[in-house]
Amino acid sequence: MKRVLIISYYWPPAGGVGVLRCLKFSKYLRQFDWEPVIYAPSNADYLFYDYSNLKDIPENLEILKHPIWEPFWLFKILSGRKKNDPTDPVHFRQKVSYIDGFSIWVRGNFFIPDARSCWIKPSVKYLKNYLKEHPIDAIFTDGPPHTNTVIGQKLSAELGIPWIADFQDPWTQVDYYKLYKISRWADLRHKKMEQLVFRTAQKITVASPSWGKDLEKIGAREVGVLFYGYDEDDFKLLSKNPDPDFTILHAGLLSRDRNPDVFFQVLKDLKTELPDFDKNLKLNFIGNIDLTIKKSIDENGLSENLNTEGPVEHQNVIQKTLNAQLLLLLLNKTENVYGRLPGKLYEYLRAERPILCLGPKDSDAASVLYEQAAGECIGYNDYEKIKLFIKDRYQMFLEGKNYISAKDFRKYSIVNQTKTLSQYLNQITK
Repeated sequence: MKRVLIISYYWPPAGGVGVLRCLKFSKYLRQFDWEPVIYAPSNADYLFYDYSNLKDIPENLEILKHPIWEPFWLFKILSGRKKNDPTDPVHFRQKVSYIDGFSIWVRGNFFIPDARSCWIKPSVKYLKNYLKEHPIDAIFTDGPPHTNTVIGQKLSAELGIPWIADFQDPWTQVDYYKLYKISRWADLRHKKMEQLVFRTAQKITVASPSWGKDLEKIGAREVGVLFYGYDEDDFKLLSKNPDPDFTILHAGLLSRDRNPDVFFQVLKDLKTELPDFDKNLKLNFIGNIDLTIKKSIDENGLSENLNTEGPVEHQNVIQKTLNAQLLLLLLNKTENVYGRLPGKLYEYLRAERPILCLGPKDSDAASVLYEQAAGECIGYNDYEKIKLFIKDRYQMFLEGKNYISAKDFRKYSIVNQTKTLSQYLNQITK
């Protein structure tokens, strides 16, 4: 088999969606005649851990690890955060303190491309020594963090190894880029590094078609799409047991740029308009929730209907997704929302439960929903359409008919996405 070096900051026991892309690719690459070799930090400061992900690591996989220095511990001390608090100074606080503001500015202007940048130089040195005696055929990096991307760029440029630079999220076009108070000097440096990536990589891959076009507009070439996908393996031991309550589930981070305040207002009104709606309604939000969203829930009298669990194991999330009566998909209220295809979307499709997406009707996510006849995408502020959709689904719930049948969700399986990746790897190593 040919060998591909996969450089990823996130690796088990890391939790969350960020770890799944490289983990799932490495799980299935051998089926397509590629042997993955993993490089990850040995002491990363992950936000939370999910030991159930360990089961997806292929047998006898070669895993290289090297220490990383990260500034998060210092930020937590200075800002008064607890050990397990989120490290993002932009979200999760009602009021941004002086320390928060200063940390945001330092992060955007001195840690380039991101807060893991101190891992670049030692990683390049470590991997160059390793590659002297352990040759590989290609490199695959996944960003963000785009520290991974820069490591791949330097190795490819210095050693002449073909390289695929993968963008789960864009770099300078990502929605939160502007939140970091980046100076003109730092912005130029970010963009110079990004352009160097475009010139060096033999292939650029990205998580959605619209983002691929956005990258091409700023100079990227040979851009291909690798969807997040879902893993059939994650579902094979689970069964669908729809909740007896009208459960609306959201899985993942709920940041302030995804506050569904009109949706909450609709639920508040339906509690008074529909018999037993209040008794049947359950909101199940899994993951960290921004304080502004908690406030909106309280103001609309939904606290008693709410169940929050914080981050939980991936398998547990999937089981709850299978059981929910309605799946909530929230797109960011940002300029680049049109290419936002959350990883949870594909697991939502595989669960074959109705999906309500809030966001632009001409987004990539809306296209997937309509292609699969899996739900509806409605604007955040469209009170009447949101209300009509929920009333219809609630009536189907009462009649025992609240289900869908997605048309062709298997095209988004991670096995098919890995097959596409292997084809890209074959192309660049001819």
